[in-house]
Amino acid sequence: MRQDGRVTDADAVPFDLASMRKQYRAEGLSESELAATPVEQFARWFQQAATDGGLFEPNAMVVSTADAEGRPSSRTVLLKHFDGRGFVFYTNYGSRKARDLAANPQVALLFPWHPMARQVIVTGTAARTGRDETAAYFRTRPHGSQLGAWASTQSSVVGSRADLDTAYAELAARHPEGEQVPVPPHWGGFRVVPESVEFWQGRENRLHDRLRYTADGAGGWRVERLSP
Repeated sequence: MRQDGRVTDADAVPFDLASMRKQYRAEGLSESELAATPVEQFARWFQQAATDGGLFEPNAMVVSTADAEGRPSSRTVLLKHFDGRGFVFYTNYGSRKARDLAANPQVALLFPWHPMARQVIVTGTAARTGRDETAAYFRTRPHGSQLGAWASTQSSVVGSRADLDTAYAELAARHPEGEQVPVPPHWGGFRVVPESVEFWQGRENRLHDRLRYTADGAGGWRVERLSP
């Protein structure tokens, strides 16, 4: 790299990125195949992703938020529940995403199911789940994950890995395996209530199928086909 910051040929990635592409040959997605609601359609695709998709974590999703000034950020989070009310994930309420959502509840979720040449994009608004719902889920977490929710002040600067490990060890001594770990008051769920859900199916020649459900304001959904 030159002193002015420009990348030289010697710094270039040893791949021809412009030529890196795959030809998608999956069957298409038609309006006649869609379920009545986006959650039903998501359940169909998720079942396929979880059983036949060859995916390591089919419930992994990219959660995108923006702060009060509109600065975006994204991270991968695990979906922990979905139903007609929305899509639920859990986090530290002091984390960057939680602070963003407190200032601006608009959120997008992206499920990148690459091996299936599929993706699902959910846009909507997020609200905290109730404490009873949070506690019920927290009790299902492995003991170590419960301790981790206390040990980590998510998104804050930590002095070293040793500091984090020490905090965890102190908690493990205080709450040994088999002992109930209290639910942290600073930790809980968000439910994303969808306003639109797009189902993307890769097709040949980049002529992909994109079908989007959009809430009609009267409790129903309209379906639109988008250009690829």
